[in-house]
Amino acid sequence: MDELDELYQEIILDHNKRPRGRGELPGATHTAQGDNPLCGDEIRVFVRLEGDKIADVKFIGEGCAISKASASLMTQAVRGKTVAQAKEQIQKIHDMFTGQGCCEHTSFDTDGEIAALGGVKKFPQRVKCATLAWHALDAALDGKPNVSTE
Repeated sequence: MDELDELYQEIILDHNKRPRGRGELPGATHTAQGDNPLCGDEIRVFVRLEGDKIADVKFIGEGCAISKASASLMTQAVRGKTVAQAKEQIQKIHDMFTGQGCCEHTSFDTDGEIAALGGVKKFPQRVKCATLAWHALDAALDGKPNVSTE
């Protein structure tokens, strides 16, 4: 395992063990339930908008280390951003995993810890785990109560 793979793994394990943004969010203006029926991961995302800005975002749920770490990273990445900026980040994550669009590659220099999710591309069966929270956030921002990765 090279140093970059070790760093990816450390970040994922840290966010799994000590997830940031975990818990319910009283006063949430938007919420959505995300389910991955293939593996049983379930994530509920809570968002509190103030105008067009994400004042706070949290999640609850159960799932594998990758889905919990991704949800944790997501809360850090979009808190304080506008809805448009959050939608851009959601698209960037999608592009990273599909190899399409502008953002097929991420780096720690430009993307911070969120780049650790790029290591999941080596395990295609785990991509749905890594994108579940992002799908739930997108659904919440669109006013949709549920989303599934199937």
